[in-house]
Amino acid sequence: MSRPTRLIALAVTAMLAASPALAHLDHAEHGSFAAGFSHPLFGLDHILAMIAVGLWAAVLGGRAMLVVPAAFVTAMLAGFAAAIGGFPLIHVEPMILASIIVIGVLIAMRARMSIMTGAALMAVFAFFHGHAHGGELGGAGAATFGAGFVVATVALHAGGVVLGLLIARMGAGNGVVMRLLGGATALAGVLLAFG
Repeated sequence: MSRPTRLIALAVTAMLAASPALAHLDHAEHGSFAAGFSHPLFGLDHILAMIAVGLWAAVLGGRAMLVVPAAFVTAMLAGFAAAIGGFPLIHVEPMILASIIVIGVLIAMRARMSIMTGAALMAVFAFFHGHAHGGELGGAGAATFGAGFVVATVALHAGGVVLGLLIARMGAGNGVVMRLLGGATALAGVLLAFG
């Protein structure tokens, strides 16, 4: 097994091993930053969506590898601010699950679109992810909690981009691997939605 193939297998195993049943860290015991950082890491829905954003950005290539994740993070912060400001938003969890399915399908289809269209689509989903984070703020400090989940999100996006670039280096088999990962992501979203 080649080195890129081993790295991809390790990344996929880590994604599948993530458990949505882990509890979030208590801000009083661990601090607001740690609670915010852990928040996207303790939910399979968030992990799948964040890595998928990076994977799809890698499919688009070029500037999209920065613009698409940056649009996600920016809109996620806007959703977070809306939640802590008391702005109500309906269908938050269904939209988070829809984001996993849609992004998975985009990856599986190796869908191409303009960077701005792709960034706008990710921003819509990101607003709901951010609102969910804000809704679970509890007694944590908003600024440090927000900084924590932004750092974790950027790391997950970067992991997705790196995984996508490693897959691209595989050569002829990269299309099949990317389609399988996208399909598995979309299927996981369906299972989370109806499971």
